[in-house]
This record gives sequence, structure tokens and C-alpha cells, in this order.
Amino acid sequence: MKTFIKILYAIMAAVSVAATATAADYDIRDYGAVSGGTEDCRKAILAAIDKCSAKGGGRVVIPEGRWLSCGPVVMKSNVELHISDGAELVFSSDESDYLPVVRTRWEGTECYNYSPLIYAYGQENISFTGKGTVNGSGSMNFAGWKPSQKNDQKEIRRMGTVQVPVEERVFGEGHRLRPAMLEVLRCNNLRIEGLTFKDSPFWVIHPVECNNVTVRGVTVDSYNLNNDGCDPESCSNVLIEDCTFRTGDDGIAIKSGRDQDGWRIGRPTENVIIRNCTFDSKANGVCIGSEISGGVRNVSVYDIRILDAKNGIYFKSNLDRGGFVEDVRVMNVQADTIRNSLILFDPD
Repeated sequence: MKTFIKILYAIMAAVSVAATATAADYDIRDYGAVSGGTEDCRKAILAAIDKCSAKGGGRVVIPEGRWLSCGPVVMKSNVELHISDGAELVFSSDESDYLPVVRTRWEGTECYNYSPLIYAYGQENISFTGKGTVNGSGSMNFAGWKPSQKNDQKEIRRMGTVQVPVEERVFGEGHRLRPAMLEVLRCNNLRIEGLTFKDSPFWVIHPVECNNVTVRGVTVDSYNLNNDGCDPESCSNVLIEDCTFRTGDDGIAIKSGRDQDGWRIGRPTENVIIRNCTFDSKANGVCIGSEISGGVRNVSVYDIRILDAKNGIYFKSNLDRGGFVEDVRVMNVQADTIRNSLILFDPD
């Protein structure tokens, strides 16, 4: 137990460096953004991010008002995207706005697909902060794609099974794999704090192969199909605290890749603290799985409240998937309505 406590303190120390030091503010209005939610502000937001990063870092500010982005917001190193109290960043619902395709993971398998609404790849020291709202407009288009995704879902899994080179696993235009809302790949020092996320197309917060991740004081209010609240995948040193998850799927799902891709990459999700969070879920509260071929270890879940969920703590995989789960501790759980099991182990 003493060893585990030391690990917890090490995680907390590590994730504390994920906060981006603010050197200067870059107001998107200074780059041509116009509020009201009808004029595309994406170019202005990207210009502010570019300038901020090029100058060594700082804070890109989205002020009070409604701001439309017709396409993805792509983050760069040493930038804090601050969405102010009273501000709403609204994304367009036209799938063509999210092309060209980018490298991503879709249900644990690597591919090139529509860009997530907020995206970063290979960056460091990035933050998303504020008391504002991110509106994915998912229910207007993307979220309705699930009934027509089966062929693409089978194909991406086939590609993963036979290990087609990732560069040849191209989806996007003409396909129906929904993009995540906020997806950050292969980044160091990530902080997401204070924001509200609603109406996501697919998974809401999805860090992949990241080190030092803090998700603090976030509210996820999104009930579309597969609207997991937060899915740390193949990440290390993760702190999720003081959050509220009202979700159409799992509140938190810890993952590490699917089948052959998970084994090939071989990166577990490890050193995770989940504390002081509230869950109201159409599926499960905290889930480990089902894509865990890379393994999961050193997880602490404590002081959480589950208002409503199918299962409280769910360990989910299958007998063909491989991987491992070790050193998981669950303490001080208050559960109000559980429709199946408080704790469930299910090698389906």
C-alpha cells in the first residue's frame, strides 16, 4: 500500500506540470473573428494559435459570445485555448469541413479519418481552459451515422487484424466513422479544465499515447450514442478529478488499443487517478475496456458518486483480446441507482 501511495503522489506531481504558463493573451477578435454564431471564425482561431505558438506560447482567448468554427481547431505547442465564461465555441455539422483526413485511433484501431473537432498531434504543453462551452453539434449530422457504420467498422477491424499499413487505412469521405470531439495524440503535458462539452459526435475527450494528462472540473453533458465522457487510451500519468459526466455511454473508459494494434503498439494506460467525480450515465460509470490489448495498470478510483448507471465499475474485455489489468484500487464509492452490478468483471 505504501508503494501505491508513492505512485499516486508521483502521478500528481507529474500531471501538475501539464498547466501551460501564460505569457501573453491572443484575442481571436484581433484576428478577424466575429461573434454571433453565423460567421466562420476558424481561420481567425487558427491564426491566433499559430501566432501564439510561434511567439513561444501564451493564451488564445475566445471571449464571451457565440463563435462558429467550420472545421477543426488544431492546437500547437505551448498554447492554452481559453474559452471564457459566457463563450460558446460551436462546430459546424458538415462532414466536408473535417477533411482532409488525419491520423487517429477509432475504437482502438489506428487509421486516417475525419479530423476530430479539436485536434493535436505530437505537441506539448497544451491546455483547454475556461468556464465556457464547446458545442459539437453532433446531433445535427455525425451522431446519426451509427446505423450506417457497420461496413466501415468491419473493414477497419479487418485492416487491424491483418495489419494493413496504417497509411493505407484511409476513411473519411464516403465513409461513416464518426470523429471524436477532442482528440489529442502523442502529446506531452495536456490540461483540460473547467469547460463544458455538449452534443459530441462520438467519444468526447480522447487523449491517445499522451503523458501527463489532467482533466479537472470538466462537465460533459452529451447523450448521443457512444458519447463516452473521457477515454484515456495508452496514456501515462493521468489525473481526472472534480468532473461531472452526464453521458450517453460510459462516463470514463480506460483503454489501450484493440487486438493486434494494441499488441503492436504495446503501450498500456498506467498511473491513473480518478477522484471526486460524479456520474449519471446511460451505460457505465467507470469502465476499464473494452479495448485494452496494451494493458492497464496502477489505477486508483476514489471518492466518486454514481447517480445512475448500468454498472458502477466495469472491467470489460473478451478472451481473444489479450492485455492485462493489474493494481486497481476502488475506494469510497457512493452509488444511488445501479441497474445491474456495482462492480462487474465480464470477459465477454
